[in-house]
Amino acid sequence: MTDERIVVGVIAGAFGVRGDVRLKSFCATPEDISAYVPLWTSDGRVFPAITISGQTKGALIARVDGISTKEEADALKGAELLADRDRLPSLPDDEYYHADLIGLPVHDSGGTLLGHVRAVQNHGASDLLEIHAPGQRTTVLLPFTREAVPTVDLAAGRIVADPPEGLF
Repeated sequence: MTDERIVVGVIAGAFGVRGDVRLKSFCATPEDISAYVPLWTSDGRVFPAITISGQTKGALIARVDGISTKEEADALKGAELLADRDRLPSLPDDEYYHADLIGLPVHDSGGTLLGHVRAVQNHGASDLLEIHAPGQRTTVLLPFTREAVPTVDLAAGRIVADPPEGLF
């Protein structure tokens, strides 16, 4: 693991008038976000402690050290929260941090470059790799399943895909 940071959540706005925030966690167990402190924003602000106090629709309710008013919480709406990578748990062989996949080249089983991973999306059913193909204006959404993506080789820095017929 390196000393880079990975996005683990985002502040979704204020909750109430005492500085609590609505916090969307990207962790497998949402409450685990508080274990990865200190958390950072992209502009370098540091939050040394986060206390989860409850849940609301689609988000956690949290008290973030350093935020004490509704106005301060509202000003941080949309701020991504990053954790030091070395604070995050190691993953099993068949699981990946999205940050590790973004930017990787995607080749078909014959070795032809299909594009590069621009983002990893999830709209409820399963993850999708958003692939930007060379010379294309739009991206292609590739299901991130064993059938469509049989090989992810982080050490070699590549993905091998077997996309459904006609996708590319």
